[in-house]
Amino acid sequence: MELTERFADLVTREQVPLDEAVLLVGAHGDPSADLAAARGRLDELAASVGGADLGSLLTTLFTTEDFHGAGNDYYDPRNSYLHLVLERRVGLPITLSVVLMEVGRRVGVDLVGIAAPAHFVTRLSSDADCYVDAFRGGRVLDRDGLDELFSTMAPGVDIEPFLRPVGSVDIVRRVLNNLVAVHRSRGDRDGLRWSTELRTVLPDASADDHRAFGGALAASGDYARAAKILESLADRHLVSDPAGTRVEAQRLRARLN
Repeated sequence: MELTERFADLVTREQVPLDEAVLLVGAHGDPSADLAAARGRLDELAASVGGADLGSLLTTLFTTEDFHGAGNDYYDPRNSYLHLVLERRVGLPITLSVVLMEVGRRVGVDLVGIAAPAHFVTRLSSDADCYVDAFRGGRVLDRDGLDELFSTMAPGVDIEPFLRPVGSVDIVRRVLNNLVAVHRSRGDRDGLRWSTELRTVLPDASADDHRAFGGALAASGDYARAAKILESLADRHLVSDPAGTRVEAQRLRARLN
Protein backbone atom coordinates (compact mmCIF):
# COMPACT_ATOMS: atom_id res chain seq x y z
CA MET A 1 0.00 0.00 0.00
CA GLU A 2 1.26 3.46 -0.93
CA LEU A 3 2.55 5.58 1.99
CA THR A 4 -0.24 8.15 1.98
CA GLU A 5 -2.89 5.42 1.77
CA ARG A 6 -1.29 3.63 4.71
CA PHE A 7 -1.29 6.87 6.67
CA ALA A 8 -4.94 7.56 5.84
CA ASP A 9 -5.88 4.05 6.94
CA LEU A 10 -4.07 4.40 10.26
CA VAL A 11 -5.40 7.81 11.29
CA THR A 12 -9.02 6.86 10.65
CA ARG A 13 -8.95 3.80 12.90
CA GLU A 14 -10.78 3.84 16.21
CA GLN A 15 -7.46 3.34 18.00
CA VAL A 16 -4.63 5.11 16.18
CA PRO A 17 -1.15 3.59 16.75
CA LEU A 18 0.87 6.70 17.53
CA ASP A 19 4.29 5.28 16.74
CA GLU A 20 3.26 3.97 13.31
CA ALA A 21 1.40 7.14 12.34
CA VAL A 22 4.28 9.47 13.23
CA LEU A 23 6.77 7.13 11.56
CA LEU A 24 4.73 7.29 8.35
CA VAL A 25 4.90 11.09 8.43
CA GLY A 26 8.69 10.89 8.46
CA ALA A 27 8.71 8.30 5.68
CA HIS A 28 7.10 10.87 3.37
CA GLY A 29 10.10 13.12 3.90
CA ASP A 30 12.64 10.30 3.79
CA PRO A 31 11.47 7.47 1.48
CA SER A 32 14.51 5.39 2.49
CA ALA A 33 13.18 5.09 6.06
CA ASP A 34 13.07 1.56 7.45
CA LEU A 35 9.93 1.73 9.56
CA ALA A 36 10.16 -1.85 10.80
CA ALA A 37 13.68 -1.13 12.06
CA ALA A 38 12.45 2.03 13.78
CA ARG A 39 9.69 0.14 15.59
CA GLY A 40 12.32 -2.43 16.52
CA ARG A 41 14.43 0.37 17.99
CA LEU A 42 11.52 1.39 20.22
CA ASP A 43 11.25 -2.24 21.34
CA GLU A 44 15.00 -2.35 22.06
CA LEU A 45 14.81 0.82 24.13
CA ALA A 46 11.93 -0.63 26.11
CA ALA A 47 13.86 -3.84 26.72
CA SER A 48 16.75 -1.83 28.16
CA VAL A 49 14.60 0.01 30.73
CA GLY A 50 15.40 -1.40 34.15
CA GLY A 51 11.90 -1.27 35.63
CA ALA A 52 8.27 -0.38 35.03
CA ASP A 53 8.53 3.04 36.66
CA LEU A 54 9.00 6.60 35.47
CA GLY A 55 12.45 7.03 37.01
CA SER A 56 13.89 4.01 35.19
CA LEU A 57 12.32 5.12 31.94
CA LEU A 58 13.74 8.64 32.18
CA THR A 59 17.20 7.42 33.18
CA THR A 60 17.35 5.06 30.19
CA LEU A 61 16.22 7.57 27.60
CA PHE A 62 17.80 10.79 28.79
CA THR A 63 20.94 9.65 30.62
CA THR A 64 21.99 6.28 29.22
CA GLU A 65 20.77 6.89 25.66
CA ASP A 66 21.24 10.70 25.79
CA PHE A 67 18.11 11.75 23.93
CA HIS A 68 18.07 15.54 23.94
CA GLY A 69 16.43 18.59 22.44
CA ALA A 70 17.61 20.15 19.20
CA GLY A 71 19.71 23.28 19.57
CA ASN A 72 20.87 25.42 16.64
CA ASP A 73 19.23 22.99 14.20
CA TYR A 74 15.80 23.25 15.86
CA TYR A 75 14.01 23.84 12.54
CA ASP A 76 15.71 20.98 10.72
CA PRO A 77 12.83 18.81 9.41
CA ARG A 78 14.72 15.70 10.53
CA ASN A 79 13.74 16.62 14.09
CA SER A 80 10.15 15.80 13.14
CA TYR A 81 10.98 12.45 11.48
CA LEU A 82 10.61 9.88 14.23
CA HIS A 83 12.89 7.28 12.65
CA LEU A 84 15.68 9.87 12.49
CA VAL A 85 14.97 11.11 16.02
CA LEU A 86 15.50 7.52 17.17
CA GLU A 87 18.71 7.29 15.13
CA ARG A 88 20.17 10.71 15.99
CA ARG A 89 18.73 10.95 19.55
CA VAL A 90 17.80 14.57 18.79
CA GLY A 91 14.32 15.98 18.38
CA LEU A 92 11.64 18.53 19.10
CA PRO A 93 9.53 18.59 22.28
CA ILE A 94 6.76 16.67 20.54
CA THR A 95 8.87 13.99 18.84
CA LEU A 96 10.92 13.36 21.96
CA SER A 97 7.63 13.12 23.85
CA VAL A 98 6.42 10.53 21.34
CA VAL A 99 9.57 8.48 21.99
CA LEU A 100 8.93 8.79 25.73
CA MET A 101 5.26 7.85 25.43
CA GLU A 102 5.87 4.89 23.13
CA VAL A 103 8.75 3.41 25.10
CA GLY A 104 6.74 4.05 28.26
CA ARG A 105 3.74 2.23 26.80
CA ARG A 106 5.90 -0.78 26.08
CA VAL A 107 7.12 -1.02 29.68
CA GLY A 108 3.84 -0.18 31.40
CA VAL A 109 4.43 3.51 32.19
CA ASP A 110 1.38 5.30 30.82
CA LEU A 111 2.08 8.87 29.74
CA VAL A 112 -0.37 11.19 27.98
CA GLY A 113 0.36 14.10 25.71
CA ILE A 114 -0.24 17.69 26.81
CA ALA A 115 -0.39 20.11 23.87
CA ALA A 116 0.57 23.23 25.78
CA PRO A 117 1.23 26.42 23.81
CA ALA A 118 4.68 26.62 22.20
CA HIS A 119 5.95 23.51 23.99
CA PHE A 120 4.66 19.92 24.10
CA VAL A 121 5.01 17.97 27.35
CA THR A 122 3.66 14.73 28.80
CA ARG A 123 1.98 13.77 32.05
CA LEU A 124 1.63 10.54 33.95
CA SER A 125 -1.92 9.34 33.34
CA SER A 126 -2.16 8.30 36.98
CA ASP A 127 -0.85 11.57 38.46
CA ALA A 128 -2.29 14.94 37.44
CA ASP A 129 0.64 16.70 39.14
CA CYS A 130 3.52 14.88 37.40
CA TYR A 131 4.63 16.37 34.07
CA VAL A 132 7.70 15.53 32.00
CA ASP A 133 9.57 17.93 29.72
CA ALA A 134 11.27 15.55 27.27
CA PHE A 135 12.99 18.40 25.44
CA ARG A 136 14.88 19.39 28.58
CA GLY A 137 16.34 16.02 29.42
CA GLY A 138 13.20 14.41 30.84
CA ARG A 139 12.84 17.00 33.58
CA VAL A 140 9.95 16.20 35.94
CA LEU A 141 7.69 19.12 36.86
CA ASP A 142 4.80 19.55 39.24
CA ARG A 143 2.02 21.97 38.39
CA ASP A 144 3.88 24.92 39.92
CA GLY A 145 6.95 24.06 37.86
CA LEU A 146 4.82 23.79 34.74
CA ASP A 147 3.26 27.19 35.39
CA GLU A 148 6.72 28.67 35.87
CA LEU A 149 7.95 27.16 32.59
CA PHE A 150 5.07 28.56 30.57
CA SER A 151 5.15 31.95 32.24
CA THR A 152 8.37 32.47 30.28
CA MET A 153 7.45 30.54 27.11
CA ALA A 154 3.91 31.87 26.68
CA PRO A 155 3.59 34.88 28.98
CA GLY A 156 0.04 35.98 29.66
CA VAL A 157 -1.52 32.78 28.30
CA ASP A 158 -3.86 30.84 30.58
CA ILE A 159 -2.44 27.33 30.42
CA GLU A 160 -5.40 25.64 32.13
CA PRO A 161 -7.41 24.98 28.91
CA PHE A 162 -4.40 23.21 27.39
CA LEU A 163 -3.90 20.67 30.18
CA ARG A 164 -6.44 18.16 28.95
CA PRO A 165 -4.63 15.14 27.42
CA VAL A 166 -4.71 14.92 23.63
CA GLY A 167 -5.10 11.84 21.47
CA SER A 168 -2.92 10.37 18.76
CA VAL A 169 -4.55 12.28 15.89
CA ASP A 170 -4.01 15.59 17.69
CA ILE A 171 -0.36 14.73 18.20
CA VAL A 172 0.07 13.76 14.54
CA ARG A 173 -1.58 17.03 13.48
CA ARG A 174 0.84 19.01 15.62
CA VAL A 175 3.80 17.18 14.07
CA LEU A 176 2.43 18.02 10.63
CA ASN A 177 1.79 21.64 11.56
CA ASN A 178 5.44 21.94 12.55
CA LEU A 179 6.54 20.45 9.25
CA VAL A 180 4.23 22.66 7.18
CA ALA A 181 5.73 25.73 8.87
CA VAL A 182 9.29 24.48 8.34
CA HIS A 183 8.78 23.58 4.68
CA ARG A 184 7.04 26.89 4.00
CA SER A 185 9.84 28.90 5.62
CA ARG A 186 12.47 26.97 3.62
CA GLY A 187 10.61 27.26 0.32
CA ASP A 188 10.54 23.46 0.07
CA ARG A 189 7.69 22.94 -2.38
CA ASP A 190 7.75 19.16 -2.33
CA GLY A 191 7.84 19.05 1.47
CA LEU A 192 5.00 21.56 1.65
CA ARG A 193 2.95 19.51 -0.80
CA TRP A 194 3.10 16.22 1.09
CA SER A 195 2.82 17.72 4.57
CA THR A 196 -0.28 19.74 3.65
CA GLU A 197 -1.75 16.71 1.88
CA LEU A 198 -1.38 14.54 4.98
CA ARG A 199 -3.34 17.08 7.01
CA THR A 200 -6.26 16.72 4.58
CA VAL A 201 -6.68 13.01 5.37
CA LEU A 202 -6.91 13.51 9.13
CA PRO A 203 -10.42 12.94 10.49
CA ASP A 204 -10.67 16.56 11.67
CA ALA A 205 -9.36 18.11 8.43
CA SER A 206 -10.77 21.60 7.82
CA ALA A 207 -11.50 23.62 4.70
CA ASP A 208 -8.36 25.62 5.50
CA ASP A 209 -6.33 22.39 5.40
CA HIS A 210 -7.67 21.59 1.92
CA ARG A 211 -7.08 25.15 0.73
CA ALA A 212 -3.48 25.00 2.00
CA PHE A 213 -2.95 21.76 0.08
CA GLY A 214 -4.40 23.38 -3.03
CA GLY A 215 -2.00 26.27 -2.60
CA ALA A 216 0.94 23.88 -2.28
CA LEU A 217 -0.13 22.06 -5.45
CA ALA A 218 -0.39 25.36 -7.33
CA ALA A 219 3.05 26.40 -6.11
CA SER A 220 4.47 23.15 -7.48
CA GLY A 221 2.77 23.68 -10.86
CA ASP A 222 -0.07 21.17 -10.44
CA TYR A 223 -2.74 23.70 -11.40
CA ALA A 224 -5.40 21.17 -12.39
CA ARG A 225 -5.48 19.43 -9.01
CA ALA A 226 -5.29 22.74 -7.19
CA ALA A 227 -8.26 24.08 -9.15
CA LYS A 228 -10.25 20.90 -8.49
CA ILE A 229 -9.75 21.31 -4.73
CA LEU A 230 -10.92 24.93 -4.82
CA GLU A 231 -13.95 24.03 -6.90
CA SER A 232 -14.87 21.28 -4.48
CA LEU A 233 -14.66 23.68 -1.53
CA ALA A 234 -16.87 26.18 -3.37
CA ASP A 235 -19.40 23.54 -4.44
CA ARG A 236 -19.77 22.34 -0.86
CA HIS A 237 -19.96 25.92 0.47
CA LEU A 238 -16.99 25.31 2.76
CA VAL A 239 -15.51 28.74 2.04
CA SER A 240 -16.86 32.18 2.88
CA ASP A 241 -16.71 33.34 -0.76
CA PRO A 242 -17.66 30.46 -3.09
CA ALA A 243 -17.91 32.72 -6.15
CA GLY A 244 -14.47 34.22 -5.55
CA THR A 245 -13.02 30.76 -4.96
CA ARG A 246 -14.42 29.56 -8.31
CA VAL A 247 -12.81 32.55 -10.03
CA GLU A 248 -9.52 31.62 -8.37
CA ALA A 249 -9.91 28.06 -9.65
CA GLN A 250 -10.61 29.33 -13.17
CA ARG A 251 -7.43 31.39 -13.10
CA LEU A 252 -5.46 28.30 -12.13
CA ARG A 253 -7.01 26.33 -15.00
CA ALA A 254 -6.15 29.17 -17.38
CA ARG A 255 -2.49 28.63 -16.55
CA LEU A 256 -2.74 25.16 -18.12
CA ASN A 257 -3.18 26.66 -21.59
